[in-house]
Amino acid sequence: FTSEQEIDQRIADIENMLHTTSMPLKEEKKLVAEIQTLKKNRGKVGKLNAMEANLSSSGDASTKATLLANRENINEQFSILLAEKKELLAKRADLTNQRAEQRGPIQKYIEQKDELNKQIQEKIKERNTLRDEYKQKENEYYAYQRELRAARAKKAAEEREARQKEYELKQKQKEVEKLDEQPHVAEITLIEQTMKFCRSLVTSKDEEKEEEKKEIAHNNKDGEEVLIKKEDREEEYYFAPLKGKKSKSKKKSSGSSKSIKHNAETFRLFDQLKLDAPLSTEE
Repeated sequence: FTSEQEIDQRIADIENMLHTTSMPLKEEKKLVAEIQTLKKNRGKVGKLNAMEANLSSSGDASTKATLLANRENINEQFSILLAEKKELLAKRADLTNQRAEQRGPIQKYIEQKDELNKQIQEKIKERNTLRDEYKQKENEYYAYQRELRAARAKKAAEEREARQKEYELKQKQKEVEKLDEQPHVAEITLIEQTMKFCRSLVTSKDEEKEEEKKEIAHNNKDGEEVLIKKEDREEEYYFAPLKGKKSKSKKKSSGSSKSIKHNAETFRLFDQLKLDAPLSTEE
């Protein structure tokens, strides 16, 4: 193409062909690639034409001839290189064919290898799918375990709170019961013990204790009699008994005062009551 108008016209023709003609996909891709190349080189054509116009306007024939000669040399080198490229492509095709012939006997093994690789990739995909499913199930299990632990912790907290309330209620009940108890039980007990001790000192030793008499059942045979005790017999005197001998010892009157012997325990009792321990029964 020698001008930008020609490039634009070619682009328009290709676009019209794409819109109005049905063609294989491969050819359509080629035409699209050609449009992209033309659009890319459109600016270069304009620059080349501008350079040629400048060159022609300069009027320097020798410079123009030199540039034309350089262009011809470049075109010749490009043709040589293009020919070498075609030779290299042909050699590559020959080498490819030779390699294919050499691989002929092992081609089936290569195909088997490819098939095995394909199966391996499928198994890898299955493994990854199973691993992802396992990971998901594991996460669900851990979430369930966290829910269970949270529920147990909540239940334990509620039970602790209930036990604490029950304990507080019992403590309050004990405090209420303490209000009903006598606060001076120890002092009262101490006083009662001391009073009992004092009564034991002033009580007369001559008090008689009543003894319960039990009737004894006797199983006597015919003609047998049981003698009663001497003190229970009715005494018959043939003469009046004489007066008994008087005791030499004189009995002291029951109202006389006696001294009290104390020990450490009795002194401790009176000391706790903040009283002086009596030294006699009169006190």
